[in-house]
Amino acid sequence: MPKPLIGLTTYLTDAQWGEWDLPAALLPAAYISCLQVAGGHAVLLPPDAPEAAADVVARLDAIVLTGGEDVEPALYGAQPHPCTGPPVRERDRWERAVLAAGLERDIPVLGVCRGMQLMNVHAGGTLIQHLPDEVGHHGHNPHGGHFAPHAVTTVPGTRIGALLPGTRQVATHHHQAVASLGAGLVVGARAAESTIEAIECNRHRFVVGVQWHPEMAFDSAVVYALVAAAGSTANADRTVERKARARRSSPDVTVSTPVS
Repeated sequence: MPKPLIGLTTYLTDAQWGEWDLPAALLPAAYISCLQVAGGHAVLLPPDAPEAAADVVARLDAIVLTGGEDVEPALYGAQPHPCTGPPVRERDRWERAVLAAGLERDIPVLGVCRGMQLMNVHAGGTLIQHLPDEVGHHGHNPHGGHFAPHAVTTVPGTRIGALLPGTRQVATHHHQAVASLGAGLVVGARAAESTIEAIECNRHRFVVGVQWHPEMAFDSAVVYALVAAAGSTANADRTVERKARARRSSPDVTVSTPVS
């Protein structure tokens, strides 16, 4: 049985490797390896023209909106905080188009960190631009360039609550968070000081956002659940295609009506 094809959004930034120092579309390898271990094929989706998103998503079985730069505050009607990073409008436009196409097809979507925040903004929600201002500590992002563990508690009765029941440690690195929820979204997990750590949408088969980084192997159940849901998409699409091929290959049958 072919493995599901899962698209991951990427950075578009300057990078160095070997002798080179050039703009590059890149993503930490942990995203790719965790999907491969869970039974999926990963394909990278660098920023592109938003109008190309529907055609690209039509070839996928699931989407991961990955972590990265801050979402532009103008998208949720806010002025930038001094600690908010510069806008990455090309990525924002592309990922919102990819998300919209995925929701239209109702294929599985997982938002990770920035990806969860983008999901919330796309649904009309808002963000806390600098979390330490709200919670009074830097526990969600204690060390630049490093993930750190902190505890989250999932909400019973939610999808994420079924996958990761109770309280557990997750890998975190974020200074922003969900403020007001977008339409159709529910809270799936919170940190100790009530920061929203997961969201989901019950209007779709699998639409989950987590503020932490499951690719760092603290909670592979989330990744395995995405790949399983993607496999259901792939199987359904293959069934439709088999039926279409059968119809195309069947000989036309002409029924003659006797003339009396």
